[in-house]
Amino acid sequence: MPAAPAAPPRRTAVPEDAPGETTRRLRPLRPLRDQGPGDGTAPSGAVPAARRPDPAQGRPHVSFGEPETYDDTARPQGRTRPRTLTALACVVLGLGLIGGAATGSWLTGDSAAEAGSPGAFAAAGNLWHGIPVDALFPPTVDGDGAGPGGADRTWTRIAVAPDSGCKDAFDPLLRKALAPVGCLRLLRATYTDATRSHVTTVGLLFTKADAAGMTSLENRFRRERLDRRTDLMPRPYAAKGTPAEGFGDRQRASWTVSVLTDAPVVVYAVSGFADGRTVATPQPAPDATRSGATTAPAQAGLGHEAQGLADRVERALRKKVTTVTRRPS
Repeated sequence: MPAAPAAPPRRTAVPEDAPGETTRRLRPLRPLRDQGPGDGTAPSGAVPAARRPDPAQGRPHVSFGEPETYDDTARPQGRTRPRTLTALACVVLGLGLIGGAATGSWLTGDSAAEAGSPGAFAAAGNLWHGIPVDALFPPTVDGDGAGPGGADRTWTRIAVAPDSGCKDAFDPLLRKALAPVGCLRLLRATYTDATRSHVTTVGLLFTKADAAGMTSLENRFRRERLDRRTDLMPRPYAAKGTPAEGFGDRQRASWTVSVLTDAPVVVYAVSGFADGRTVATPQPAPDATRSGATTAPAQAGLGHEAQGLADRVERALRKKVTTVTRRPS
């Protein structure tokens, strides 16, 4: 007779936890051969039947995602939308920056490209004989926020000097400082404020210098602070029969001198009292307009008169240069 099959080995009994133990002992895992589909749970590490590869079917099919496809122009279609959106965002941002720059140029009446161009520099030098005086020195000039504390100002032109050379228009030392750029023509006008208590002469000195010469002069004025010295002041134009009739050298209270580098022009203004009173210590406009200044020119607002009127005449000059350079030939 054949021998009876040997009985499977008996499992080793696991002792019960002792009362004093604080860590529960782990029970040994069953051998894989003791667990089958009928046990109800698959053993740890076992591959479920549904996922087990069938040797008859060969390797399992693995997909790594949808590949990019190409249209007739050989451009990938799978990522077209994100790239398109990014490109559109760049275009919108670029248009916004360009529009902002254009708006800023329109508001200031000037553009960076035109302001520093050789054509604009030459056009500015020829304005003195090709433009009516009202375009450079308007009969009325509004100074919104130009007064002390941001108060508005209005100036009315009371006299226009004949265009001339620079003789007797400046103190001797100022005339010497301006000599390197030459004097082609000098235009001047005198204004009074709304109360007719202040008078201000504003001037445009058209020089013979090129851009390098004007830049050199501007650097010297800034480096040596020539626009702050009381012995280098422009002189007023005192027209007879006007409130400025008594406006002489001793009546000068505040002044400003600005050397332009994008045009062969020096812009200046000098202010004083219309009643002819003398001023012992004139004060340059940058100091007289400073907050807390207590000098007579500062308290009277004469620094604001000179600075405000000079700024607006300079703006009118730049606007006219822009108009001339844009005019078709």
